[in-house]
Amino acid sequence: MEDVTNSRTFSDAKKVLAFALKSTSAADKIKFYDSWASNYDQDVEIVEYRAPQLAVQSLVRHFPEERSNIQVLDVACGTGLVAAQLNKYGFGIIHGIDGSKTMLEQAKGKGLYQDLKQCMMGNEPLPVLTASYDAVIIVGALSEGHLPCSVIPELCRVTKPGGYICMTVLTSPSNITYWRQLQGMLKQLEQQGLWEQVDVQQVNEWMKAVSEEESTGSPYTSGIIYLYKKCTLRQSQQT
Repeated sequence: MEDVTNSRTFSDAKKVLAFALKSTSAADKIKFYDSWASNYDQDVEIVEYRAPQLAVQSLVRHFPEERSNIQVLDVACGTGLVAAQLNKYGFGIIHGIDGSKTMLEQAKGKGLYQDLKQCMMGNEPLPVLTASYDAVIIVGALSEGHLPCSVIPELCRVTKPGGYICMTVLTSPSNITYWRQLQGMLKQLEQQGLWEQVDVQQVNEWMKAVSEEESTGSPYTSGIIYLYKKCTLRQSQQT
C-alpha cells in the first residue's frame, strides 16, 4: 500500500494552505482543520513555515535560566509544532488549547503536553483561570478567517503579572486589514496599562507564498512576532 503521508507535494501543500488563508465561518474552519490534521505537519514543512521556531526563540531570550518549571499555554496549538520547539529549549510544563478535536488528537500523540483542552476560541473565554501561566504563545491563528482580535485580552488575562505573551501575525496582502485591527487592539491594551511591548520582529521569509496575491514579487510571505510583558498591579496603577 502506498504511504500517503510521504507523497505530499508542494502543489498539494500550496492548495490546502491557500484555502486555510481564506475567510470562512468558525464552524467551517474547524471542519477544515479536522480534515487536514493528518497531513498538517508535512504540508507546513513543505512550505518552510518558520513561525513556531522563530516565536519560541523570541520567548526563550526572556527565560534564560532553568525552564523546566515554566508554565506555558500554547493557544491554537494545532498538532503541537510549538510544543516541539518549547520542549527543545527545555520548557517542561506545556498546556494546549485548540478548536479542532482531530488536531488535538495529533498533538496528544506527541506526548509533549501535560494538558489539552478543546475550545471555540474567540467565541468563548479561554477555559483557564486568570493569571495561570508564566508565558502564553499563539502562533498562526491571528489572521482572517481564524481567531478574531477579541481573543487578545484573553491572552493577557490568563498570563501571570510579569509573564510574557508571544503572538505571530501574517503580514501578507490578504491579512492587512486584520493586521491593522490587531495593532489597534495591542495598542489599546498597552494604553490601559495591562502590558508593555518588549519586542517586535519583522520576518520577511515567513513561509513560501501559496498564491500570487501572497507573493508580492517574492517567493515568500512575511510576518511579525510580537512579544509583550504583562504589567504587575503596581505598574498598572501607575499607568
